[in-house]
Amino acid sequence: MVDGQGNLRPHWRGILAGLADGAAGSFGEAARRMERVFAEGVTSLLPGEVPGVGQASWRCDPVPLVLPAEEFDHLAAGLTQRARLMEALLADLYGPQHLVAEGLVPPALVYANPAFLRPCRKADGTASHPFLHCYAADLLRAPDGRWHVVADLTSRAGGIGHALENRRMLSRALPGLFRGHQLRPLRPFFELWQDALQHLAPQQRAPGSDGPAVALLTPGVHHRLWFEHVLLARELSCALVEPGDLSVRNGGVFLKTLKGLQPVHVLLRRVPGRGLDPLELDGGGMGVPGLLDAARHGTVKIVNEPGSGLAEAPGLAAVLPALARRLLGEDLLLPQPETRWPVDPGVLENLSGWTLHPATGAHGQGVVPDALDLAARAELVSRIAARPADYVAQQALPASVAPCVQGDALMPHPLRLRLFLMQDGSQWHILPGGLARVEAEDGSTLAKDVWVLHQDNARIAGPAAQRQPPLAIRRAAGDLPSRVADNLFWLGRHAERLEGAARLMRATLCRLDRGPLLPHEVAELATLSRCLHHAGLIAAEEQPSGAGTGPLREALLRSVQPSGAVVEQLGQVGRLVEAVRDRLTADIYATFTQPLRSLLAQAATVRGLDALEALLAEVLRYTASLAGVAAENMVRAGGYTFLDLGRRMERAQSVASQLHFALAQAPARVEAGLRLALELCDSVITYRNRYLGILQPAPALDLVLADPGNPRGLGFQLRAIQTLLADLGDAPLAAAAAALLAEVEAMPPAILASPEQAAATTTLAPAIGRVEAEVANLSDAVTRRYFALLPAAQALGGQMEAAPPATAPALTDIY
Repeated sequence: MVDGQGNLRPHWRGILAGLADGAAGSFGEAARRMERVFAEGVTSLLPGEVPGVGQASWRCDPVPLVLPAEEFDHLAAGLTQRARLMEALLADLYGPQHLVAEGLVPPALVYANPAFLRPCRKADGTASHPFLHCYAADLLRAPDGRWHVVADLTSRAGGIGHALENRRMLSRALPGLFRGHQLRPLRPFFELWQDALQHLAPQQRAPGSDGPAVALLTPGVHHRLWFEHVLLARELSCALVEPGDLSVRNGGVFLKTLKGLQPVHVLLRRVPGRGLDPLELDGGGMGVPGLLDAARHGTVKIVNEPGSGLAEAPGLAAVLPALARRLLGEDLLLPQPETRWPVDPGVLENLSGWTLHPATGAHGQGVVPDALDLAARAELVSRIAARPADYVAQQALPASVAPCVQGDALMPHPLRLRLFLMQDGSQWHILPGGLARVEAEDGSTLAKDVWVLHQDNARIAGPAAQRQPPLAIRRAAGDLPSRVADNLFWLGRHAERLEGAARLMRATLCRLDRGPLLPHEVAELATLSRCLHHAGLIAAEEQPSGAGTGPLREALLRSVQPSGAVVEQLGQVGRLVEAVRDRLTADIYATFTQPLRSLLAQAATVRGLDALEALLAEVLRYTASLAGVAAENMVRAGGYTFLDLGRRMERAQSVASQLHFALAQAPARVEAGLRLALELCDSVITYRNRYLGILQPAPALDLVLADPGNPRGLGFQLRAIQTLLADLGDAPLAAAAAALLAEVEAMPPAILASPEQAAATTTLAPAIGRVEAEVANLSDAVTRRYFALLPAAQALGGQMEAAPPATAPALTDIY
């Protein structure tokens, strides 16, 4: 930020002026703006996190890290050289292994490394090309002012999506900060990357294929970098798939969609190499059986190649300078910290100033001896002295500092920089930006946007146009992956289940608030309690007996506690929204998530029935907004079809069950049951306007059962289910829904023709109960027809490791 004379460097003057004197007003206000923008967008990656309660997982400082053009170009040249070196190194270690034979690479750093995947070595001594498609490096600026490479990332370095989002969020929060600065844009890099992935596809593809099909393979929504995978898939215009979405058939890799298997030609993997194929690798049961065999035969290209993580071994850093001279005939352009392998006695005698790593361990497993107490330090020395070849010592460089906003002032904090490269088959390209991480005094970490200043004579390079066969116009939903359709279906069901629970509970609270209950109100409360129990909201023993409603009141309050049924439904909605995040626009996602966080925060404060009633009103407004934004923003195909189908299935079951209990009365009490049915179906005003308050069974049942214009009626749901299934082209299931609809529509005329309408109405209860069961069977049939996937692969002789709980990634997870 300052030069050797303490003067502010020229490129920092405009930035600090924009932060202090611009629209933000102060450094602190700029930071608060960034916090608000991230809270609205990506800070809480799981909708269940409540701002102010859960710790923010990803924060970005408003002060960017600025790299002058000359400095960045020097870094680009040095990292391109290292990428070429890593490519040559991996090609040899998975090919002829001349370096091992010549003694330049110790065998202990190869064969003892768990990242060395023996099935990926070619039997004829050749290796796949290119072995590396992406490369990243972590750098520190040492006290001498030079950037040092402290880690090479050759497998699946995380953070490039976060770098892109940091730039977007900063430009949204502080647009004035960018005025007057010529920055190198990030977009051309991603355009080149997308084009390069297309060119990696095998030349021989299935007849009738629209073109190269690229997919990003993610471990799933539980992974800490799931959000970055969503960002990358959108930016690169490729499908986001999980291992369970893929199947290997006849030597090819296919995505399981609603209309069948669709070929996949390129996989940009974000799954560990060892977890790609359970048939050949011990990945704990995850992966796609047969994937390596398909890659071996050239039907799919995996990038980066499985096994590329071998080059990340910290011990290899000790021999990289010699390897550069042997493989490239060049000296390394960028320095790296002094590295000693095996750890020699001189290091053990004085551990200060060194960082110790497992020689073949994963990135980020280093230990700083200076941070250990005496006992732990002595134990570490003893362990290393017994097996010095298992460890590597790397000189600990004091990192340079960068200005960060703290309060209303700027404070210096240590900084680490990560830069990203990609090759298009002929040359390497570097992202003109990156991801910087700083550590605050309180131990928290935050990111920085990385700015690369533009040279006046620089040229923006984009990919040349690639000729593609014309695409056929499609409007069907068949390209939707089965897993996504399943998640959308259940998102609709859980959102509707949440609404149904809120309506039942609010109707119950209205009667509990009335004081002494009249006989018909006691009967209504008993019916509502049976509905609550059937919906899983209260236990059987909590239903009121006589005038005692204490257990029921306590049960309703418990439903909004952390383990209660309502909070559980909110969590299910949040989980499923995250699972389909790649299919939702920013507006839809915000509508689903932001009010959800507020509801969870409000639920935590509920202590009485008045507060509970206010919460339920907010829940109903929330579910109504979900239905509205989905109806107005989602195309009527694919995702919306299954989202709406789930809602209609759930509402049909809910309405049928409630009508079943409301009508299961003695003939003398059927009028109370009909009033309750109209209330639960939100049809009281409509009935009053039509029939002037004269309550009779046939008109009331027609409104809640058969009226095609009543969106809360049972017939409306069945008609919608029939239409949606017909739109999917599923004639048998549509016919089943039509049969149920005909049965329900015949009920009101039969009651009207009966001389004793009250007695005839009570006999409908069992029939409506059967309709509920038939709708459940229809839902199961939809699941078997569209969502049934192959079961997860199991590792022989071991247990499959359970997926970790979904947590929002902190910046330390990326590094």
